[in-house]
Amino acid sequence: MREHFTEHLLLLFLALIWSASFLLIKIGVGGVGPVTLTAARMCIAALALGAYLLARKTGIPLHARALLLYAVVGFLGNTLPFILISWGELHIDSSLAAIMMGVMPITTFVLAHFFIPSETVTARRIFGLCLGCGGLLTLVGVSALDGLGAGVLGQLAVLAGAVSYGVTTVFVRTQPAFPGFQMAAGAIFAGVLASVPLAFLMEDPSAMRPDAASVGAVVVLGLLPTAFAALLYFRLIRSLGAMVFSQLNYVIPIFGSLWGVALLGEVLQLRMVAALSLVLAGIYFVQSAPARAPEPPG
Repeated sequence: MREHFTEHLLLLFLALIWSASFLLIKIGVGGVGPVTLTAARMCIAALALGAYLLARKTGIPLHARALLLYAVVGFLGNTLPFILISWGELHIDSSLAAIMMGVMPITTFVLAHFFIPSETVTARRIFGLCLGCGGLLTLVGVSALDGLGAGVLGQLAVLAGAVSYGVTTVFVRTQPAFPGFQMAAGAIFAGVLASVPLAFLMEDPSAMRPDAASVGAVVVLGLLPTAFAALLYFRLIRSLGAMVFSQLNYVIPIFGSLWGVALLGEVLQLRMVAALSLVLAGIYFVQSAPARAPEPPG
């Protein structure tokens, strides 16, 4: 029971880290392009996790299943959504983007029902999903949907990024497990191999002159929302399951608003508290399900 509680605290901590990434991305893209920003944060994360592996005097598995996991998570779970969401938010409001990220839990629910025997859709879980959606709408307001139809390409980019996250989450859950820090490092290394060539093909990193704020934002993005978050990501998908983990996308916008209260002097509003309460209730109903079938072999 205590371990179960710890895992949920780690889930909220991961949401806190990832919620700060939206602010950091806004600062970072002021000096570098979205593809270059993605490549830079991946390289910084790779250095951090590489140093961690050296400190532990260990490497990463290189068998076929491990290489497949690295490739899928490195591209579909990191490089592609990082680029799509960063680019999309240049063209649409963050509140609308937050609503569209709610597609990730829905995608995860549908795919998990068919591909993960222990995570079939139930009425209780659907109710929990609806509570999460309600919490998100409570936070941003239904008026945020007024932006639908404008900036279509930006909206499609964010939607594609959300779907990519959902596909990756279910894929990871179906793969044989090995130590999470090795999975995280391998996926980040693969992300570097995918993102760096794209940065030079699509942008010209050598011509960019980022200011100190942009550089600082990219460094923090690489260390916390990328490297450290990757370690938590693989642990929590295994321990909590894909459906519960996907509810993170409803918590992130709420914590993003709380960052505004803490750092920008914004007023704490009742709707923020109400939204967080609905999302936490949703996680409870998604988590509270019949006993799970055995885990995938590994």
